[in-house]
Amino acid sequence: QVQLVESGGGLVQAGASLRLSCTASGRTFSSYFMGWFRQAPGKEREFVAVITWDSFNIYYGDFAKGRFTISRDNDKNTVYLQMNSLKPEDTAVYYCAAGSRWSGNFRSSVMYALWGQGTQVTVSS
Repeated sequence: QVQLVESGGGLVQAGASLRLSCTASGRTFSSYFMGWFRQAPGKEREFVAVITWDSFNIYYGDFAKGRFTISRDNDKNTVYLQMNSLKPEDTAVYYCAAGSRWSGNFRSSVMYALWGQGTQVTVSS
């Protein structure tokens, strides 16, 4: 069973950058597609980005396009989310998630069987 641990969150000012990391335990990391979601207080969990096992397919939520970059290093069992030009509305708990059955429904949280505990990102104005 793969376990996911996020890190890299924090408090930054608007316009700053952060890089989130999600490291997986277990030997089957490379077989999973990996996603990032976020959830702000009082809001539903929101799709941020996804990357397939071979990094061939990458998709972003509309708000993330041009500012966020997802990548992965299968040798390190780690997926990253580079976030640039952060805005106060990016404030949320960010979760990484792993799924094993790829389909066009990758924006839905139900596609992901494994979740990390989340890391808080707070962007001040």
